[in-house]
Amino acid sequence: MDGLFDGCKVLLAPMAGVSDVAFRALCLEQGADLGYTEMVSAKGLSYANEKTRHLLALAEGERRVAVQLFGHEPDVMAAQAAWVEDEMGCALAYVDINMGCPARKIVSRGDGSALMKDPGLASAIVGAVAGAVEHPVTVKFRRGWAEGDECAPEFARRMEAAGAAAVTVHGRYAQQLYCGRADWGTIARVKQAVAVPVVGNGDVRCGADAVRMGEQTGCDAVMVARAAEGNPWVFASVQAALAGRPDPAPPTVAERIAMARRHARLLSEREGRNIVRMRKHAAWYLTGLPGAAAARGRINGCMTLADFDAVFDELLEVADAHGATAAERR
Repeated sequence: MDGLFDGCKVLLAPMAGVSDVAFRALCLEQGADLGYTEMVSAKGLSYANEKTRHLLALAEGERRVAVQLFGHEPDVMAAQAAWVEDEMGCALAYVDINMGCPARKIVSRGDGSALMKDPGLASAIVGAVAGAVEHPVTVKFRRGWAEGDECAPEFARRMEAAGAAAVTVHGRYAQQLYCGRADWGTIARVKQAVAVPVVGNGDVRCGADAVRMGEQTGCDAVMVARAAEGNPWVFASVQAALAGRPDPAPPTVAERIAMARRHARLLSEREGRNIVRMRKHAAWYLTGLPGAAAARGRINGCMTLADFDAVFDELLEVADAHGATAAERR
């Protein structure tokens, strides 16, 4: 599977509550080569849960997507991976297994990064899924479970032996959650430990970071996560840096507000009343803009597309006035 990431060097991470169809569409437009679904519960799929199945929808303009499943029962994971493959056909890039999520509600059930504490079970899951589908199976995990106890290289070897076609490594321990710095040395050590492709994840915030990660780790692809929240333009920066081109100019205030407005509209068209999910996206888009702090309370009360548009209109007026005032002072 050496060619698994040919043409797909810049990946949008699977982020629960974030990587939906609207967000993926905007990130793909800005340069992401491939997106992942939000993590999908295999158990939820087994119950024919429509809310869970909804997560498998393709974004506008999306030809292929990686589907990330989570769970701790090998037979359930295998059966639902096979169902996903049948359901999605050529739209499925590959099946990714989540062994990295550190959220308490996930690990308390033995899912996500809790599987790093039981490599035998983790191997059984990978083996069962790989035996049930024809598409490649990949695994995403962390540096280790407990801080100071790095097990990622050996864990990666076991996942490879079980049938993983590639691995993604987040350079933090599960117990760190998202605090501290990601250790890219872990990614380099995993790359040295396995023959399958390795994706680097953690603290890629701009194009220069992506270049440094590649140079320091030898990873086959880079994954962007939180840096894309409210900033899909980060993918243009990463693509430019990897190609040796100058960094694109950052978006203007008007462009940021216009993107936030479009994001809200995409969510409204797709999910109706679930547009309340836009509240966190709006806060991310508007961070640091004139008037954003005062607008945060109004954003948290938005219930409709019209509500969001009203806030965006006000912020654009504030930004225009702020720009005019700054120009007068000069």
